[in-house]
Amino acid sequence: MPSFEVIITAFLAISLTASIISSRTRTPYTIVLVLFGLAIAGSYLPSLLGVNLLYDNLIGGGLFVGLVLPPLLFETMMNIRYEDLRSVVRPALRLATVGVLIATIVGGLFLWQIARLPLTSSFIFASLIAPTDTATVLEIFRRARLPRKLSTLMETEAAFNDATGIAIFTIVITSFSVSQLSLFQATTSFVTILGGGVLVGMAVALGAHFLSRIVTDPMSDTMITITAVYGSFTVAQALGVSGLVAVAVGGLYYGNSTLKTWVRPQTTRIVRNFWRIMAFIANSLAFLYIGLSTDLSKIVADLLPIAIAFSAVILARVATVYPLLGTSKVDNAPIPRSWKNVALLGGMKGALSIALAASLPANTPSRDLITSTVLGVAFLSITLQGFLLSHYTARRFPRKPSGGIQTVLSAKR
Repeated sequence: MPSFEVIITAFLAISLTASIISSRTRTPYTIVLVLFGLAIAGSYLPSLLGVNLLYDNLIGGGLFVGLVLPPLLFETMMNIRYEDLRSVVRPALRLATVGVLIATIVGGLFLWQIARLPLTSSFIFASLIAPTDTATVLEIFRRARLPRKLSTLMETEAAFNDATGIAIFTIVITSFSVSQLSLFQATTSFVTILGGGVLVGMAVALGAHFLSRIVTDPMSDTMITITAVYGSFTVAQALGVSGLVAVAVGGLYYGNSTLKTWVRPQTTRIVRNFWRIMAFIANSLAFLYIGLSTDLSKIVADLLPIAIAFSAVILARVATVYPLLGTSKVDNAPIPRSWKNVALLGGMKGALSIALAASLPANTPSRDLITSTVLGVAFLSITLQGFLLSHYTARRFPRKPSGGIQTVLSAKR
């Protein structure tokens, strides 16, 4: 097996090439990377470079989510303003909590009753595919030219719905493998995962805030953020609560409090640039993995169940977005239909669902089919929805908006 340095060099070269192609062709960077990964997966390079072994270790050891998603989440949440968050926090949390539950129920019922798939397989798949993928959503909306509050809405949903998704996924797996959980147990599990993540994130953020008061050089401040990001995730996971929620809360507090009170402007620029680079590398790793994990021959062989599952995912997203956002307001104004359409197209699946599928017990019914279907749906979601979202946003929001919802009311159909 080649050295780790060779693998890293190859990864960076691929990321650079994909970035150049994306900027030249105006194709979303995520789609280019997934296609690169798909092309590489069909060649002899993965075995030659030992890439498959590296990724199997990352996923099999449960390291992928912990290594890749925290930098993405921290960098995004650090740049979200409190005033924007206050405007969209209610609809965002509805999508991240009730929305994931609705998507699981609708998707599971569709696969069970309409597609006539087994009950167990239907709801296991629906539960692990229900949450939108943090890496996919954050990257897509970072590059899209959207009203700031619409981006904040989607990014906040992606940051917090993993707690709901993981809780529901765990409940579904436990219910089918052991015994049916009571409503009280299910509610307690969700509150513990989400609330515990918030508490851990705040505790670590306050510690980082205190340390930032006693250091003066940019390197020390940057190291504080690195320790806070991975420290909050590790502590939260060890306590059995959501590590990603902890990172999201820490990023919000650091960007809106610590940076504005104790960190000097020069240091602020260095810290932001550092995490921008980290987010770029993490995004590249996430989407290249999705491409490498996708076996085109299996997608073709399982095309019918993948198409049925993708239809169920879209139906579940429709049943979630339009009712929940239809009764919500931002800045005391109804949410425009164009925002709802963006939320529908932006509900993409990806690395988080793949990681959950990889964690399925070996005795799970139809485990191989579920895993193959998740990879197929993730591939279709990123390529098809990503392409449609890119074109829709370019047409609906051609100019850089000021961020208020009033600027896009004219986009309402």
